[in-house]
Amino acid sequence: MSKLERASFGSKLGVILATAGSAVGLGNIWRFPFMTGQNGGAVFIIIYIFCVLLLGIPCMISEFIIGRNGQCNTARAFSKISGGSAWTLIGYMGVLTGFLISSYYAVVSGWCLEYVWASLLGKLQGDPAYVRSYFEAFSVDPVRPVFWTFLILLATYLIVENGVRDGIERASKLMMPILFILLLIIVGASCMLPNANKGIEFLLNPDISKVNGDVFLAALGQSFYSLSIAMGCICTYASYFSKHTNLPGSAIQIGIIDFIVALLAGLVIFPAAFSVGVNPDSGPSLIFITLPNVFQQAFSAIPTLGYFIAVLFYILLSMAALTSLMSLHEVSTAFIEEELGTTRKIAALIVTICCIFLGIFCSLSIGAVEQYHFFGLSLFNLFDFVTGQLLLPIVGFLTCILIGWFVPHKIVRDEFTNKGTLDNGGLFHIYLFLVKYVCPICILFIFLHQFGLL
Repeated sequence: MSKLERASFGSKLGVILATAGSAVGLGNIWRFPFMTGQNGGAVFIIIYIFCVLLLGIPCMISEFIIGRNGQCNTARAFSKISGGSAWTLIGYMGVLTGFLISSYYAVVSGWCLEYVWASLLGKLQGDPAYVRSYFEAFSVDPVRPVFWTFLILLATYLIVENGVRDGIERASKLMMPILFILLLIIVGASCMLPNANKGIEFLLNPDISKVNGDVFLAALGQSFYSLSIAMGCICTYASYFSKHTNLPGSAIQIGIIDFIVALLAGLVIFPAAFSVGVNPDSGPSLIFITLPNVFQQAFSAIPTLGYFIAVLFYILLSMAALTSLMSLHEVSTAFIEEELGTTRKIAALIVTICCIFLGIFCSLSIGAVEQYHFFGLSLFNLFDFVTGQLLLPIVGFLTCILIGWFVPHKIVRDEFTNKGTLDNGGLFHIYLFLVKYVCPICILFIFLHQFGLL
């Protein structure tokens, strides 16, 4: 495939929706609400916005620059911009990160499909103990989670194997507007509940007394993970950008979309939670254990509406998971296609088979073979630890060092300004300062904090 063929996003809207779809996923609709709940509500959101501007967008622009400059898969792109030096290893680490995340992210994405099915059949109706036991029994089942993992990876394959324009871009143009419509419908229903104003106030009225170092570092970490930084996704998608694409402008637009989705997810969850007296800091169990009962209680006066909202919510969650999964899949597909010189269909099939294989063992490690551990962790938790706590911050840190200190500034500036055709030269100096000094320090803080060293 030639470079001309490769830069194949068909429109500016396709660029924004596809890349936003990569960033918008379970991190926004699942992780952001419970992180907000655990870190003081509105004050966390304000700090989060600041962190997106300080860390998220500069890091995203850096990956845009590397990807579009290379017009090739992430590993080759890092090799090209670094002159084939040892910095190439960062690109390989990014591809590995994306692949490993694909394998266990598909398992969690499969759980979302199970909950769509269970909601449709009314299986999530019961007291809190029943809902908890339902999830616990399902997650350790040796068959059902594997089936849903296979199904969502099959759906991902059918999208990715059709190419960037006919597969990823077309799917993003369909799913992202539907995702927003579903969110708005559920937000409207949630905000009309009794005592919903308490949830809205918790989300939008900041309590400055809750600000501390842990809240700031949590917001830093969320801004980093929420935008899919250092997974190879942003860099790979940027390799399909036109030379006329405004990189800083696109990064800002994607950051805004990403934040709006996260905020809307909060407006779904917190008004409903406060309406029935559920603590907003329920943690990672919020989506699969707490929320089914929240929806049931909140809409108890109109059970049909509660049923409808639950189904819509888990469809929404599944679509968000799929948009992120197909971008993770594309990282490895592009790598295999170019490095092995094979067709896209074969490359996508190889990646899918490998992800299914690892996904099966990740799923089984939660239940059927949970007795087998690696370094004291199940395979699922090992992949989560290695990618989330090691590879992501390391790749992000080294990417900033590479762009800020080693790549000639003319190359960086030419990509940032589209060779001077964009009037954003002043903004470039701010970006360069952030990526040279601020971003590496912030990522180092995140890295140290998650190991309890800060």
